Amino acid sequence: MNNANKQVAIVTGSSRGIGAAVALRLARDGFAVIVNYAGSAAAAEALVQQLVKQGGQALAVQADVSDAVAVRAMFDAAEQAFGGVDVLVNNAGIMLNASIAETDDAAFDRQIAINLKGSFNTLREAARRLRHGGRIINFSSSVVGLLQPTYGVYAATKAGVEAMTSVLAKELRGKNITVNAVAPGPTATDLFLNGKPQEVVDRLAKLAPLERLGQPQDIAATVSFLAGADGGWINGQVLRANGGII
Repeated sequence: MNNANKQVAIVTGSSRGIGAAVALRLARDGFAVIVNYAGSAAAAEALVQQLVKQGGQALAVQADVSDAVAVRAMFDAAEQAFGGVDVLVNNAGIMLNASIAETDDAAFDRQIAINLKGSFNTLREAARRLRHGGRIINFSSSVVGLLQPTYGVYAATKAGVEAMTSVLAKELRGKNITVNAVAPGPTATDLFLNGKPQEVVDRLAKLAPLERLGQPQDIAATVSFLAGADGGWINGQVLRANGGII
């Protein structure tokens, strides 16, 4: 599998949902893809097999992004399999909705560990190990602008990701590595749709002027732009891919 001339992308949390759509799109764009997962091994392996059948190169790598040692091992695996890493997509994250008054310590700590510290762990490794001319694409959320009730801790973690995005873009001066973030709005994934009455889904779909939910492919297209040649002059920015909801 080793191919030092092929561009390589790590997509965290990519066994399903938006992450899987991003992995599919980057493979179509010609990247070898590391399909990272924390617990969904079967889904990750199935996605790898799909990418390989479509003519791509891919490898499933288990790593809890909140664990710095596991993140380091994931980068090691990418380098051993494909020769290096060119793109990091920080998609892994969780959302545990509750009012601030009702959020317990465990829910707070878990979101901080995965969303904020997990992004820090991968950013630190990428800053040291991405090849010249690489791309870092973080995932924020449009809730950072909407600031709705029950999203307090989640929005705080994503605001922290946006801050690190801007800072790291400056710190990587001279390496020709861009650092940006994508901030999706409501997107039609199984995780988003499950448990929501149709009336709630319909109401959320109408919030944006384009009057529909985002699709995983919409977000993947935004990542593709930032990862490709046409996104080379975008740096230190947050792109709100949300249909105009805010």
